[in-house]
Amino acid sequence: MLRMRGVSRIYGEREALRPLDLEVPDGACLALLGHNGSGKSTLLRIAAGRERPTTGTVEFDGLPMNEDDPRLRRRVAVVGDILHCYPDLTVRQHLELVAVGHGLPDPAARVERALAEQRLTDHRDARPDALSSGQLQAMLLAAALIRPRDLLILDEPEQRLDPAARRRLRDLLHAERERGTTVLFATHHQGLAREAADRVLVLEDGAVIAEGGPESVLAGVEL
Repeated sequence: MLRMRGVSRIYGEREALRPLDLEVPDGACLALLGHNGSGKSTLLRIAAGRERPTTGTVEFDGLPMNEDDPRLRRRVAVVGDILHCYPDLTVRQHLELVAVGHGLPDPAARVERALAEQRLTDHRDARPDALSSGQLQAMLLAAALIRPRDLLILDEPEQRLDPAARRRLRDLLHAERERGTTVLFATHHQGLAREAADRVLVLEDGAVIAEGGPESVLAGVEL
């Protein structure tokens, strides 16, 4: 379970995230909705341990969330709002680095399967600067999904994806729920939130303005 208590984030005089409490049970899928600047990315960075809250505490499975803690690093996979990659490595080499780094058995077979699932087999030897934005996003998704994970955090994963890739993303999120992964993702795509999440939380100016089941929340909030 991911648990936040009294979490807020202030940058100078700007309150990016107002104090909130949040619990995401094991195996649940929570979608964050809100306009740009509403606090979604800030909340995800704090949830992933990549940023410290100004106030409050964050725990995952009873452990204080800290990206530097190897016990948590082995269990949390993240695709953030900034596309991080190594410019001199090919798509295949990026995935091999993740697979070997996590000590996965038969890494070559896992890499090939990840390439096929994300429709990247034909681009396996391409470097990041030769990829389209959608292909780059698919590579980062593949890198997150090839590794072990109990918590998956995604910041607007539908960005730069075409409609067919968004449908695959929806199916991927369903599969993650079925395998028991806890999922937290931010999105602007209401259809993805409705079809993939079991709960939706809406942020506005850093504050929670609605939370509940997808149908009831999306019917009552104008985004």
